[in-house]
Amino acid sequence: MLGMGTGLKLGIGAFKQRMPSREDALPGRSQPLPLHNAHFVNGHPLRDDAGSPPAAGFAGLEVIDLGLGCFWGAERRFWQLPGVVVTAVGYQGGHTPNPTYEEVCSGLTGHTEVVRVAFDPARVSLDTVLRTFWESHDPTQGMRQGNDRGTQYRSAIYCHDPAQYAAAIASRDAYQQRLHAAGLGEITTEIVQPAPPFYYAEDYHQQYLAKNPGGYCGLGGTGVSCPIGAGVPAQRS
Repeated sequence: MLGMGTGLKLGIGAFKQRMPSREDALPGRSQPLPLHNAHFVNGHPLRDDAGSPPAAGFAGLEVIDLGLGCFWGAERRFWQLPGVVVTAVGYQGGHTPNPTYEEVCSGLTGHTEVVRVAFDPARVSLDTVLRTFWESHDPTQGMRQGNDRGTQYRSAIYCHDPAQYAAAIASRDAYQQRLHAAGLGEITTEIVQPAPPFYYAEDYHQQYLAKNPGGYCGLGGTGVSCPIGAGVPAQRS
């Protein structure tokens, strides 16, 4: 991670690849951004607000928050996973409350783009969710994914209970062995429990690729399979 004060020496945009301090972060706002509380693909509520129907309001489901680069393609990957009941995109892991997309892109919030995944553990296991996460991006790239550069593109797993945290660490360690065997580097994924505050992104970002099927998707993995819950040999495409 780049230290404070190095950005001017590293060229235009380099400051976006280091975490701002709390003191340097943008102040944000006290109120959440407006949100149409219905998933564009399946109609389920994105959050369980007071007075909202609890049909998919996370009761009986597990929730985990995952950062794997641009959240447009990442969210689609998970809403297509059988057993996932609802997804939403947001900002997490930084300092600024209720940030806008433009503020996150500035590099002055400390947030990364994440997908909130609410899944039914009777239909899909946490291991499968984690395997999908690892295989859908390159977790060795630090503050970027491919050509998308900045703190908002860092890899992250934000866990909601100790069991999720233990599973995330175990999956990281197992996948690291596969990556080393394939000649790849160290995993830089941030794994945190308890999960920091999740701030829902603007309406137009929610289920973006369902609304804009031809939109940008920067999602891409290493080609190395993850052994968690799969039992398949390592391979590279």
